[in-house]
Amino acid sequence: MKIKAGIIGGAGYTAGELIRLLLIHPKVELVFVNSTSNAGNKLYDVHGGLLGDTEMSFTDQLPYEQIDVLFFCTPHGDTKKFLEANNVPDHLKIIDLSTDYRHKTKGNKFVYGLPEINKEEIKKANYIANPGCFATAIQLALLPLANAGLLNSEIHVNGITGSTGAGVKPSATGHFSWRENNISVYKAFDHQHLKEIAESLVQLQEDFASDINFIPVRGNFTRGIFTSVYVDYDGTEEDAAKLYNDFYANAPFTVVTDKNPDLKQAVNTNKCIVHVEKHGKKLLVLSCIDNLLKGASGQAVQNMNLIFGLDETEGLKLKASAF
Repeated sequence: MKIKAGIIGGAGYTAGELIRLLLIHPKVELVFVNSTSNAGNKLYDVHGGLLGDTEMSFTDQLPYEQIDVLFFCTPHGDTKKFLEANNVPDHLKIIDLSTDYRHKTKGNKFVYGLPEINKEEIKKANYIANPGCFATAIQLALLPLANAGLLNSEIHVNGITGSTGAGVKPSATGHFSWRENNISVYKAFDHQHLKEIAESLVQLQEDFASDINFIPVRGNFTRGIFTSVYVDYDGTEEDAAKLYNDFYANAPFTVVTDKNPDLKQAVNTNKCIVHVEKHGKKLLVLSCIDNLLKGASGQAVQNMNLIFGLDETEGLKLKASAF
């Protein structure tokens, strides 16, 4: 028996990647992709890379009775509005890729879907709030230190992201002619992912109360996130490497390397590649992910695998490009 899946909000970049992953997943049947504005159009009319892979069309229907899991690739705020306005059957598993249910609030039944810290909770969950892309990269750079109770001073983060992180809808700072040969900072010290990052750090280190000084940067490439994090650290580089390798021993997609990583090693995969270096009294942690995969749709499929009792790597053994 295959897992039957549906998607709401099928036109964006994350939806395109999710469709691609579900179509090649050996244990999944993609039943429908809902998009009111594209109803009747072929999926490949919007997501050109699917040409030759499927003849499926977008639909404006919601045949809940035919599916086991429902993915939301909707704009931020729309998932909550949809669930409040519609009677979604109780038996359906829900995986939301928006920000709507990521934060710990009273009455929130969604489990935060970061498998590296919540794997057992995810396995038992009906509703998953998929983490943000920058949040995933930064958390995976910091979680081993939080678990050891070592985040007791300011954290400094510089992170650069590709243009797909801004979404498919054109914007003044998102289109090619602006991004090409350009770089800029946005939402310095005030990025929306900081709250979910802090909540995860507190989950592992209850007394965590340090400032996270985060400078997000718009990069002149299409996909991927590369973060550089540094913190005060009294141990040796060897101590740090052991700390990270031990923490991620059972995390198949978080790879700790002793070599300075390149972003291309992570792009087109569900990996997060992490590297640590000691510089004086500081520990430098580098992490890189594909913002559309480990930062969004790949992690959503990883969460689906866990919910339905599959190996979490099922359908996600994707290879990075050699160039």
